Amino acid sequence: MKGYYFITDDALSKAGNLSDVKNAMAADVSVIQYRNKNSSVQKMCFEASQIKELCSEKTKLIINDRSDVALAVDVDGVHLGQNDLDYEIARKLLGEAKIIGVTVHTLEEAISAEKKGADYLGVSPIFETFTKEDAGNAVGLELIKEIKNVCKVPIIAIGGITLKNAKSVVDAGADGICAISAVVTKENVKEEILKFQELFK
Repeated sequence: MKGYYFITDDALSKAGNLSDVKNAMAADVSVIQYRNKNSSVQKMCFEASQIKELCSEKTKLIINDRSDVALAVDVDGVHLGQNDLDYEIARKLLGEAKIIGVTVHTLEEAISAEKKGADYLGVSPIFETFTKEDAGNAVGLELIKEIKNVCKVPIIAIGGITLKNAKSVVDAGADGICAISAVVTKENVKEEILKFQELFK
């Protein structure tokens, strides 16, 4: 799990989720996370199924928050926030083969999530962000370094990341980065993602 980590956002997207996913695939992303906070379960399942058809075998499709949708559509895994379903319950539901990522805001949360069995950690928000209303205060680059020194699982950094500050995030030790508004609000989504991908070469 390395490079640009793509998360959908139909509220911010210029061209829509399916168009964005196609462009993300063309930019060779290894993970697509489907995030939809406002739709019904039926609509989420339908759109997740459409996205699944676009994904190649080497691309992992993760559902944000909703283990039920991940199960229904049979995707690669789920990403859990600190206030979502407990990791242990999600693991029982999804089984050992599925990927479970966990959002963490402190070193203690990171250690706890890894100990429970999280496959990767979403460290958030690195910088101040307005994309996610409940993101909380910026945790900064130092937290990435601290987690990297202690945890072995991949670290995905998210929150307030732009092309201007992305290199500092990678240099701090992030295995992957997500910059939603820096990509989906632009005319050429593929081109913008490729700029971030270059940082990992």
